[in-house]
Amino acid sequence: MKMILAIIQPTKLRAVKEALAKIGVERLSVCDAQGYGRQRGQTALYRGLEYKTHLLRKIVLEIAVNDDFLERAVSTISDAARTGSEGNIGDGKIFVMPLHEAVRLGEPATGPEAI
Repeated sequence: MKMILAIIQPTKLRAVKEALAKIGVERLSVCDAQGYGRQRGQTALYRGLEYKTHLLRKIVLEIAVNDDFLERAVSTISDAARTGSEGNIGDGKIFVMPLHEAVRLGEPATGPEAI
């Protein structure tokens, strides 16, 4: 079992959710986040004055998957969250971590069956 943390642009949430549903991944958590990467924020104009936003809004998806879904889920998220044909700085990142145990609370199940 693996835990996927995908940091994506808020505008790509619907596309990523729909793409994941097509491959059978329908359970995920969505969290709002703020942060920056290589772009270190962005500069914008408001009423003729330039200002810099240091923290950019992002969405974090937390998805627990069994090992047989891992590669499909990561490639699906990557394809759906990318802006443009080759992607841009600020599109996000995907982290994959081991998941040692899962326990379903409603109907007692543990391990891969709980996912």
